[in-house]
Amino acid sequence: MSGAPGGSITVVLTSPRVAPGLLTRVAWTALSSADLIGADAGPTRADAEAAAVPSRADAVEAAAGPTRADVQAIVGSGFVVTAVVGGVRDHWAWLSDAAASGQRVAWLIGEDGEPGLLRLVAEHLSAEPRPPYEVEILHGSYDVPGARLIDLVRVMDRLRRNCPWDQEQTHESLAKYLLEETYETLEAIDTGDRDHLREELGDLLLQVAFHSRIAEDDDAFTIDDVAGGIVEKLVRRHPHVFGTVHAADAAAVEANWESIKAAEKQRSSVLEGIPTALPALALADKILGRASKLTTELPAPTSDQDRIGAQLLALVQESRALGVDAEQALRTTLQHLATEIRAAESS
Repeated sequence: MSGAPGGSITVVLTSPRVAPGLLTRVAWTALSSADLIGADAGPTRADAEAAAVPSRADAVEAAAGPTRADVQAIVGSGFVVTAVVGGVRDHWAWLSDAAASGQRVAWLIGEDGEPGLLRLVAEHLSAEPRPPYEVEILHGSYDVPGARLIDLVRVMDRLRRNCPWDQEQTHESLAKYLLEETYETLEAIDTGDRDHLREELGDLLLQVAFHSRIAEDDDAFTIDDVAGGIVEKLVRRHPHVFGTVHAADAAAVEANWESIKAAEKQRSSVLEGIPTALPALALADKILGRASKLTTELPAPTSDQDRIGAQLLALVQESRALGVDAEQALRTTLQHLATEIRAAESS
């Protein structure tokens, strides 16, 4: 589409999950070549007293400029950004008038994506006669893997500040939900339902974010401390990946992990750190794994309970030798049993 010489509109979309001012080369080029750069004024540092929204004719540059971090980053790079007040039609009028007069104008889309303005752009582009200027929509930045985690942190922060229920929660009050979500995640794994698993992992992730936010209120640690700690641990305990140690197979990797862990923890017993609240079969597997290099023998059973316990322990030992997870094996068998019971009930 062509019209007034040089007239154009470039709409720049950016991700709110990327650091403000971290733009693609094509975005910086578009801003550098623009005669005017505009953005929604939104709340400004100087408009606390300006409750009324101006009409289209009153769309002007806000004196103090918008408080948006992305706009501040652009201004800090030496560009002049016009903060246009009003609604989406005021914004479109500012853009279209400038482009129709032959100016190259760029618009910085806000964090909410400004869907109203984008709809207006689409409507005018599809209407006849076509606008007498070029219109381009380009991406100035893109989400990176894990970017939505930033959204989770933001939402959790807002809930903690504004939701009465969330404000009242403590580590102790949330403990039952953490346990519940863990078991629901295990159930999703057992059923093989990937959509259900995705949902339950999200609920489990919420617990991590929630506990971290509570700890931040207590000046104990933040979500970044939690993430940083696990990253450092993974790097430290994978010297075959991040260092020069050679690990021929998975068994060597596991041995390295336990060796490094033992050096870090400096525990007086191999049993330290094993949560005794684990389900019995999982607890047995954990204890047998930690004590695999020790020679131990149970006393002779003196009751049926002792005898059954010893037999169950022997089954877990056999499962380990075969590379089978005893806890999971029993859970799978119970699922099969439940299916047969339901089938019998319906017949």
